[in-house]
Amino acid sequence: MQGSSRIRKSKLDYIRRNPFLYLLLAPAVILTIIFKYVPMYGAIIAFKDFNPSKGIWGSEWVGLKHFVKFLTAPNFEVIFMNTLKLSFYGLLLGFPVPVLLALMLNQLRRAGVKKNIQLVLYAPNFISVVVIVGMLFIFFSPVGPINALITSITGAPVKFMSDPDYFRTVYILSGIWQGAGWASIIYVAALANVDPELHNAATLDGANLMQRIRHIDLPTIKPVMAIVFILGAGGIMAIGFEKAFLMQTALNLPASEIIPTYVYKVGLQSGNYAYSSAIGLFNSAINVILLILVNFIVKKLNEGEGLY
Repeated sequence: MQGSSRIRKSKLDYIRRNPFLYLLLAPAVILTIIFKYVPMYGAIIAFKDFNPSKGIWGSEWVGLKHFVKFLTAPNFEVIFMNTLKLSFYGLLLGFPVPVLLALMLNQLRRAGVKKNIQLVLYAPNFISVVVIVGMLFIFFSPVGPINALITSITGAPVKFMSDPDYFRTVYILSGIWQGAGWASIIYVAALANVDPELHNAATLDGANLMQRIRHIDLPTIKPVMAIVFILGAGGIMAIGFEKAFLMQTALNLPASEIIPTYVYKVGLQSGNYAYSSAIGLFNSAINVILLILVNFIVKKLNEGEGLY
């Protein structure tokens, strides 16, 4: 008890000595509370038969009714698996690409060339999702340049944007193309801390390029990779709504209908706010469970180093 009281007293003394540091932190804390924690109050409608005219507290309490309705819905398995597959394959295929880009950029010694290549790699991240999807529809349309090449070889175009079998491939690969360069920044920054003398010494000892990357570069960015992977796996169900919704067509719906698009349709379009809130809360609960589970596994495999 005395030890904990001393720790508490030392923390209070630190706050008194550095009030301006906490004053600088105050706007971020206030905004986080307003936009992240206050809206949590509205999640209670997931357990009510919400009626806007009666308000949150005036609406009838129904417990887990909406959760049971979603879990027993005929399309639950399809929607859940579509969401899981898009996120899982995106993480599995997309996670190594920024690491490889960072390792390759780290081998460039000419600063001018390196900056120009980085500019090209980072540029897609600043293109709007709407523009990206528009480009996909143009390039992969039956009369687009890609299908023109395919038609000249096979004699028939491929319906990339309307065939459910191609939806995930186009979605994931376009996402990797857009975000891999920007995601590599954190690894490039970590590799900048590597002492060049380590590479020089390894070269003198006869180590080739792959051996230097394996024994010097990869151990340096290993902690960063662990944290990025944990955060990515923890948000595996938090797949973006905009791109999937914009890429949806009536024909590819069996593969493109995911939880966020379904929540939008039943919540905003159909006005079933309580049901859509229950689905969103279920999705968030799955993310939290995955975050804790993946962090536990990574800590076991990474010598106790994890997110927390």
